[in-house]
Amino acid sequence: MPVSKTYENNHKELHMSTIAFIGLGTMGRGMVNNLLHAGHNVTVWNRSPEQVNQAVTRGATSAATLAEATKDADFVMYCLSDDAAVREVVLASGGLAETVNPDSIVIDLSTIDPETSAEEAEAFAARNVAFLDAPVFGSKGEAAAGGLWVVAGGELETFNRARPVLSAISETTHYMGPSGNGARMKLVGNLLVAAQLEALGESLSLARKAGLSLHDVLGVLKVTDFRSPIFDGVGAAVVAGDYTPSFALNLMLKDGKLVQTFAERLGVSVPGTRATVSTIERAVEAGFGNENASALIKVLASDAGVDLTDETADHSTGLLTADASAR
Repeated sequence: MPVSKTYENNHKELHMSTIAFIGLGTMGRGMVNNLLHAGHNVTVWNRSPEQVNQAVTRGATSAATLAEATKDADFVMYCLSDDAAVREVVLASGGLAETVNPDSIVIDLSTIDPETSAEEAEAFAARNVAFLDAPVFGSKGEAAAGGLWVVAGGELETFNRARPVLSAISETTHYMGPSGNGARMKLVGNLLVAAQLEALGESLSLARKAGLSLHDVLGVLKVTDFRSPIFDGVGAAVVAGDYTPSFALNLMLKDGKLVQTFAERLGVSVPGTRATVSTIERAVEAGFGNENASALIKVLASDAGVDLTDETADHSTGLLTADASAR
């Protein structure tokens, strides 16, 4: 197994490319803006056209069809919501896998089942199309700021050729080895994200029930050896009562189930993930699915009979810097 290589993007590589970008959800829109800012020529296509105009106002070109968008592209990048969307856009008859220019490099930035990613890789290889599975860590804020973290699987040569465009959307890029390893790493990372949100909700609920000041609790979490950007940002947002979606709870539920399926397929026990998915399911059933992924904490607080909102907290110290990103 190759050792993971991390590339810090302190020196962005300047190389203008022609890019087709497919999928203009919250993440996709942020990535397109940063690709344009880096000087790349970007043509966009979206299954629903409402988001296209915003990208065009930023300098992108709109394509009427998928084939038109990808016709002359050096790179074809897409960030789609789930496996079903990938099957519809990429793997279906007449989809991207059948129509893309063989000279293009295709980069899937979506979070999907590694088996679906393997189907993509096989379909593109059948036409000698270079392909990377390159899902990203981060949410709305990181996508907007070009601060995502990319984990990529595929041929190293393909990864190196794609680094200029990946650098435009990311803080770091990580080469994980052969095809599929990016998709696998994303689920490993998502397990940790979900676990941290569950742990944060449980700890804040316990602290509130015990009579501790949540302002003081977050101050300790910020400086101890178990500190985490998720604890800092999401903790501050929870105390402020802010569940504005950066990454929706519905999508976290989808990702949690992907982790469970992936682990079961490999015979790995993930009891913590099962518990967290159960919490997320209850939160979605309670009507929080379109709120931030951190809304799972509402269920844990309710179970404990506590309210975690602290409108009297002093937010001027920097210990409660609001950032609702669930990453």
